[in-house]
Amino acid sequence: MRVLVVGGGGREHALCWKISQSSLLEKLYCAPGNAGTAAIAENVDIGVGDIGGLCRFAKDAGIDLTVVGPEAPLAAGIADEFAREGLLVFGADRRAAELEASKAFARKLMRHHSIPQPRFETFASYQAARAYLEECEVPVVVKADGLAAGKGAFVCTSRDAALEALEAIMKERRFGAAGDRIVVEEFLEGEEVSYMVITDGKTILPLEPAQDFKRAFDGDTGPNTGGMGAYSPPPFFTERVREEVERRIVVPIIHAMSRQKRPFCGLLYAGLILTKEGPKVLEFNVRFGDPETQPVLMRMEGDLLKVLHLCAQRRLDELGQDAVVWRRDAAVCVVVASDGYPGKYETGFKIEGLEQAEKMEDVVVFHAGTRLDGRDVVTAGGRVLGVTARGRDLSEARSRAYEAVKSIRFKGMRYRTDIALRALSL
Repeated sequence: MRVLVVGGGGREHALCWKISQSSLLEKLYCAPGNAGTAAIAENVDIGVGDIGGLCRFAKDAGIDLTVVGPEAPLAAGIADEFAREGLLVFGADRRAAELEASKAFARKLMRHHSIPQPRFETFASYQAARAYLEECEVPVVVKADGLAAGKGAFVCTSRDAALEALEAIMKERRFGAAGDRIVVEEFLEGEEVSYMVITDGKTILPLEPAQDFKRAFDGDTGPNTGGMGAYSPPPFFTERVREEVERRIVVPIIHAMSRQKRPFCGLLYAGLILTKEGPKVLEFNVRFGDPETQPVLMRMEGDLLKVLHLCAQRRLDELGQDAVVWRRDAAVCVVVASDGYPGKYETGFKIEGLEQAEKMEDVVVFHAGTRLDGRDVVTAGGRVLGVTARGRDLSEARSRAYEAVKSIRFKGMRYRTDIALRALSL
């Protein structure tokens, strides 16, 4: 098969890495890709927002399957456009992608179908939102309704912080049109879990759970980011919890989308919090998580390309029972970022030590914000690398990942030192 992966981050490098191991693969492309994908795929200089350009390339190159990484092109209708042109694509169509593209839509749908979630209110008016925040209980969570690259949610422990979040979203327009509406949610306590399933709307293939770290700095402090690290599996996500999540959340939301005439086909990501009352939904996403995909795929044994191809054809039920198995070991991903991320940061700095890190046993350095400058790999984004390691247990995987991180150097390099640390005491 000739395959195109759309995107240029760490998630897409991980997808290319796993797809490249398939015996079904003839040729792999990545658009636009990065310095890491260039080593295993042919990078194509087409941005993720150029749906027409991507569609033309897929037709001209005889692409058999396109795998869409980021949420923005899915929300913009890339799957719809490809389908109109007779091209096979793995990824939710535009109407199904609204499950991530509008938090208000997702919240109202969950309420209608009694899917466990925090209490919430939605506002399209700044004045109405401000009046509510001046009276409601704190802490609260204030979110931009639309897509904000994982940075549009503010956990506010005080009323002043909640009002500042409102100003940032609706007055300063920090996230543009994504802030036309906001959602104010009840603050919930508990461990967070990322649970991803591949589904064609009829059959579900669960992936292994992971826990990610959104805050920029150690101790879960600082602003929200796209994710500063992740590990799999979380020790508190038991089989009993998994069964409850699938029965009360995953299956009901897939059925709810079908009843809305928005059949879901692709990757469904449930961002969960495990409360004393049971698992509740913090958010739904419609694509592989980043950086959760990196440790999850490190633990996957099986042909990912075969799975994605069958799903895109709505034939996931034909997948053999043992086609995907999961290693019993653990994996940890530490994101290495540019100083200043998720705010302003500089790029173009040479990255050293990559070869040394990649020579380590059971270590893969997934590239995110990188590009080639001649023979040098240089920084090109806020999240630069996802250094991912596998070990017999979480402790070994974590030690191996941080050992690899310490061999890497570039100007302004920054990373959290506490990824998966708390899980070792559970």
